[in-house]
Amino acid sequence: MHIPFQAPTPLEYFASLVQSDEQFPLLEAVTSLAQDEYPELDMEQVLGDVDQLMARLKRRLPRDAAPLQRLRSLNQFFYRDLNFGGNVNDFYDPDNSYLNAVLRTRRGIPISLAVLWMELAQGIGLVARGVGFPGHFMVKINLPKGQVVMDPFTGQSLSREELAERLEPYTRRSALTDDFEVPLGLYLQSTPPRDIVARMLRNLKDIYTSQSDWPRLISVLNRVVVLLPDAWNEYRDRGLAHAALGHSAQAMEDLEKYLLCAEDPLDVDAIAHRVSTLRRAKN
Repeated sequence: MHIPFQAPTPLEYFASLVQSDEQFPLLEAVTSLAQDEYPELDMEQVLGDVDQLMARLKRRLPRDAAPLQRLRSLNQFFYRDLNFGGNVNDFYDPDNSYLNAVLRTRRGIPISLAVLWMELAQGIGLVARGVGFPGHFMVKINLPKGQVVMDPFTGQSLSREELAERLEPYTRRSALTDDFEVPLGLYLQSTPPRDIVARMLRNLKDIYTSQSDWPRLISVLNRVVVLLPDAWNEYRDRGLAHAALGHSAQAMEDLEKYLLCAEDPLDVDAIAHRVSTLRRAKN
């Protein structure tokens, strides 16, 4: 009996990639985010393009190149020769978060550029990690003589003073000054791959929310709840997006789940009222 092969949906494929924290294929998971916007996306082609960049970079490096030499060669290759950089003209373009588009245009936002840069860095033996710095994603590289923190938007290495200066508006806004001052090192901890993907999805969420683009927002939130199944606020936000589209059943399911599972939500009365309104409209 012949059973036809049924390819997984983009969401099923994404779910298979993000199951395990031990075996988390960051580049592939991030690349797959574009499948909602680009249904014909050839994943193998995109990953193959990155492999080709890696091969070109490796050919430039002597086998015995020291880590600092590797770092300099990578930055020369990535920022100068290939001309990757931040999309300063259209920072909130969703394409800045889709790696197939970033590879095509050579423009992105700090976190998408960081994912590509880290893949190349690790391929040439550098120990590179993402850093979820407030408001601006960074990368850090461990070298024999110490750690380098770099802005992936520009390739600029940042001193402790420059990092503290960038942090100052955030700490002032959050009232984290004087008695509550947090050591800079706490803001430079490595960000796990799952959290990197979550941050990228939430960037897209913010864009589509601001545009009231409910179908695209729902596609993004479908991925967020697969990635972070206990992030109850995301169920609420997906429910509200479904409600905006008139999807009463899906809206009630998500909002009721939020009310059931979220601990001490400040908006419990407003959401409960929304659910009862949806239920009355359905009956």
